[in-house]
Amino acid sequence: MSAVQPRLAPSEMVLDYDKRLMLVSGRANPDLAGKIAARLGVQLGGMTLKTFANGEVYCRFEESVRGADVFIVQPTCGNPQAGLSANDALMELLIMVDAAVGGSAHRVIAVSPWYGYSRQDKKSAPREPISARLVARMLEAAGIDRIVTMDLHSGQIQGFFQKPCDHMTALFMLTQYFGDLRLEDLVVVAPDAGRVKLNKRFASKIGADLAILNKERPAQQVAEIGYVIGDVEGKTAVIVDDIIGTAGTLKAAAQAVHDAGARRVYAAATHGNFSGDAWENLAAARFEQVVVTDTIPLPPGAPDNVRVLSCADLLTSSIRQIFTDGSVSQVFGGENQLF
Repeated sequence: MSAVQPRLAPSEMVLDYDKRLMLVSGRANPDLAGKIAARLGVQLGGMTLKTFANGEVYCRFEESVRGADVFIVQPTCGNPQAGLSANDALMELLIMVDAAVGGSAHRVIAVSPWYGYSRQDKKSAPREPISARLVARMLEAAGIDRIVTMDLHSGQIQGFFQKPCDHMTALFMLTQYFGDLRLEDLVVVAPDAGRVKLNKRFASKIGADLAILNKERPAQQVAEIGYVIGDVEGKTAVIVDDIIGTAGTLKAAAQAVHDAGARRVYAAATHGNFSGDAWENLAAARFEQVVVTDTIPLPPGAPDNVRVLSCADLLTSSIRQIFTDGSVSQVFGGENQLF
């Protein structure tokens, strides 16, 4: 007669768990966060955010985040209207993440379409920091479970994270925009050798030829354009980059393309990080249009030829896929590796 086998306890406990999404915004780009909220059909979560007289940043969630997937929309860029510098925005994001973790959020996802310090992604000289890696470590130490970003200066920055990094791209938005313009005799111009792969894909999407600028950078934020490799004479040129900063490089590039005989010159970039003498440089560059997205809020005084496309739809789709445990790569059909 066999012994009675003891009844084993189940290996898991199944609960009726209602997932909850909360979307909150820092002060770096609240307009973009509001557009995402409208597309998701939710209200932005209440936040108290302020800077004390001594420069320290304070935050507090005004409602419970316990058990929620908290998406924090905060590109690490400055916002003069909010009195925020890029470093303030980074610190504010870190503090918001820490507050969400301390409030027992289920997951904390940083939605940072502009990843600050991304241009400092390697050592260009001895004894320099790799600041992009440091920022990744800071965000993970604060407690993020995931980060959503757009068009990193180099795709390898994803390797600085041990948490999932969803790398979105504005390539399809920008190519769609230029496709709709129905420009003739198009040539896409890479501003340097590092952007050739991006520009090659951009050109193939809109059915254009490709040219390359010979650029050297003798010092930080100083660029020297030598000559154009390729045929731009009599054509409409589109200079495509990931970031526009002071626009000094872009001004020199436009001049080189004009000198090579281009009939009209456009510029396109994901991140309009306009700073310093950007508006003066763009005004002197004779661009037909300068097209950017709203990953970074546009500073006041923009010239009339600056066009801003919203990336809210793209980020909304990504957030929805993350929340529902869907496939983020399906947003692009798996085609978001640009570099």
